[in-house]
Amino acid sequence: MMSAVVGAGAGAARAVAGAAAGEGRMTARARASTNGGSAAGWRVARWGEGRPAGRSRVSGGVGGGFSGAALGGAGRAGADKSTAAVAVNGKRAPSIDEMDMDPEHVKFASQDELDQSEIMKCKDGVCTYVIDDIIAPVKSDMEQMRSNILDIVGRKNPLLLAAADQIFGAGGKRLRPVLVFLVARATAQLMSMDDITERQRRLAEITEMIHTASLVHDDVLDDCDTRRGAETIHTLYGTRVAILAGDFLFAQSSWYLANLDNLEVIKLISQVIADFADGEISQAGALFNCDVTLEGYLEKSHNKTASLIAASCKSAAVFSEVSEDVKMDMYEYGKHLGLAFQIVDDILDFTQSEAQLGKPKGQDLASGNLTAPCIFALGRNPRLRELIETQFANPEDLAEAIEIVNESGIEDARRLAREEADMALAALKGLPEGKAKTSLVDMVGYVLERLY
Repeated sequence: MMSAVVGAGAGAARAVAGAAAGEGRMTARARASTNGGSAAGWRVARWGEGRPAGRSRVSGGVGGGFSGAALGGAGRAGADKSTAAVAVNGKRAPSIDEMDMDPEHVKFASQDELDQSEIMKCKDGVCTYVIDDIIAPVKSDMEQMRSNILDIVGRKNPLLLAAADQIFGAGGKRLRPVLVFLVARATAQLMSMDDITERQRRLAEITEMIHTASLVHDDVLDDCDTRRGAETIHTLYGTRVAILAGDFLFAQSSWYLANLDNLEVIKLISQVIADFADGEISQAGALFNCDVTLEGYLEKSHNKTASLIAASCKSAAVFSEVSEDVKMDMYEYGKHLGLAFQIVDDILDFTQSEAQLGKPKGQDLASGNLTAPCIFALGRNPRLRELIETQFANPEDLAEAIEIVNESGIEDARRLAREEADMALAALKGLPEGKAKTSLVDMVGYVLERLY
């Protein structure tokens, strides 16, 4: 199905897997240095247009810019004051009852953890970063986008109407298109534009359709009955409808992508679909492999999570006709934000309760998917290797392995997440001050705050 993007029209078929962020993809991996810190130095070089690895350099040590920001401090990335975190003074996160949600659809199956503000775990129950405040500058843009997508899927395809309502109904924050709109508005302000463009609006729709299609197909591949406590599309409507829904979303997004009539953006977004496949294949081929490296983990996380965020942020900047430096900064922001999110999510798989997760604790580890906390713990406790290589042969083995990871791997993984957060913040240095930039800064804090 990943081939759906090929043949999208207007030359999109030429956007092959070799095209990465921008004009070219460097296949070599590099270790970009970060001053100080045990988790520093592991970076995957996937720069577009030959961006030098040195641009990822951040001073200030492990978690330098965000050591206090996630708890409401005035953290700063590097030495640039424009990247300082903006605190939202002690506001409590809204409850489910307080959110603007359709009462018939409190939870939706095919939404991932990035969109689940109700599971936020903040210090003493008070969150510094309130997602509704972050989204506020683009709330009307998001309402228009949701209406357009429902019309695209449901009206043209009665068979998919019920599934479309389940996938795209009210609820969930849909933070990927939020990021598209925020970058669009921030870069439009930089270029003194009156408003964002229609192509930026269409890009947000494309981003959400691609992301949702990948989730629907992932649930089929993983035979996942629930996602965040709600039944998945293939559980509710059958595998046939789920596959058709995902295929349609990939195909429709490919057609809209071709009609954006911008080769740079076509290459960026087409690469994302290739990255999805690469990520799934690499994960499947490394199950229960205790020799997996942190570099390999970061590359897989880039392909499965960060690639879409990075490409869509850069694409939004392309349509504002900003400089190459600003476009690449937006790519870096999205990449490092996406990696920070994935690392945090992998940490929560060990530290949160089953009720908070909506699935059994340590599910990734149980299935042999070794994430950052596990990789760090493997370097400290040889017993963990024994448990994993025997695939948790005894009933008590998984619980023992989870305990080892909590004791030996969580803190290093937290440091790694903070490093990625710092680099995301540093990439915002070229944007003008304003509501959109403030929300982009706070989005990093929102992702990182889940650690506490």
